Amino acid sequence: MSLDKAIAMAVKTGKVAFGAKTAIRSAKLRKAKLIVLAQNCPEDIKRDIEYYCRLSKIPVIIYEGSSIDLGLTCGKPFMVSALTIRDPGRSNILKVVKEHG
Repeated sequence: MSLDKAIAMAVKTGKVAFGAKTAIRSAKLRKAKLIVLAQNCPEDIKRDIEYYCRLSKIPVIIYEGSSIDLGLTCGKPFMVSALTIRDPGRSNILKVVKEHG
């Protein structure tokens, strides 16, 4: 299963949150299983999220596309710079991320 399909399935069947502020808060509180960042996420925000994820041992993946592409993958009519996955639902996104490496 591709990363795009896994993200779409997680959005449909799991518990996800959109936005950089939510991603930072979830990383600080260890409430995320995975955080996906768009490739064009602002550098300072990316640095903050990666820092807190490293402390909390939460995997971070950089999505190979812009925030517009990530929003479309999520089925949303807006840009998504950061996607927090709290529960993957029926998605196998955590396994896909391990394969991506």
